[in-house]
Amino acid sequence: MRMTRSATVRGVDGSGTHCIEQAALQGGRFLMGDSTGDGNRPDGETPVHQVEVAPFSIDVTSVTNADFARFVDATGYVTEAESFGFSAVFHLAVEALRDEIMGPATGVPWWYGVRGADWRHPGGSESSVDGLDDHPAVHVSWNDAVAYCDWAARRLPTEAEWEFASRGGLDGARYPWGEDLMAPHWRVNIFQGEFPNRNTSEDGWSTTAPVRSYEPNGYGLWQTVGNVWEWCADWFDASYYLRSPLTSPTGPSEGASRVMRGGSYLCHSSYCNRYRNSARSSNTPDSSMGNAGFRTVGI
Repeated sequence: MRMTRSATVRGVDGSGTHCIEQAALQGGRFLMGDSTGDGNRPDGETPVHQVEVAPFSIDVTSVTNADFARFVDATGYVTEAESFGFSAVFHLAVEALRDEIMGPATGVPWWYGVRGADWRHPGGSESSVDGLDDHPAVHVSWNDAVAYCDWAARRLPTEAEWEFASRGGLDGARYPWGEDLMAPHWRVNIFQGEFPNRNTSEDGWSTTAPVRSYEPNGYGLWQTVGNVWEWCADWFDASYYLRSPLTSPTGPSEGASRVMRGGSYLCHSSYCNRYRNSARSSNTPDSSMGNAGFRTVGI
């Protein structure tokens, strides 16, 4: 497999300018799914199956706050978190007035609904993205990500394209860099300590990290695992791999939630070990949270 990197894409005209460097991937066949036994059964990471993807170009990083601000400034777009008036924030990351904290979410009490939390205020009304231009944009729903793509004449990656790109040419590997989580130092932004109440931040970050932290994979992509979940185009179905086509699968024709890939700064081995190439999750298209963003591919 060969990877060539294009210049930064400017003036890719839906009406907007997409300024993220591209990795131009040759495509090809790979083994998709969990081959190490680490998968979560309800996520449907098996069976491992051969998939072929066509050539495509993909952002080498997640869409940043600076990128998203350019879109909002050009269009006046209002995200769903802003429209709804609240979003989900991890309890240790909340920066809000007491009466803006709506309380813990059912079943996941480390998540609070926070009024005033959005992409400009990732922790709530008392926070901002000042100085965080190179961090991934968060509190972005699937619908918000698609709106950005429409403006920039881009699209979200299919789940197969995302996994192909994340693997960086290492078929069957747990992580974009290989098998060892620590080799010899932290290579991913995840939760250290005792989840969910004590984060030692040994990797240097308690929430998001700049999108070019650590090292890129073999295809030149930065931080496909950890840092933030990334939306994919596909509807989610845990049984889809049982019937997935060999060539350029695009997921089920309908569903209730959309695929998310890569894990986030909140993943921990005791709770969510989804900071792996094959790991899958999902959420409803209008959901937003402080650990979810996206990257795009060319049309």
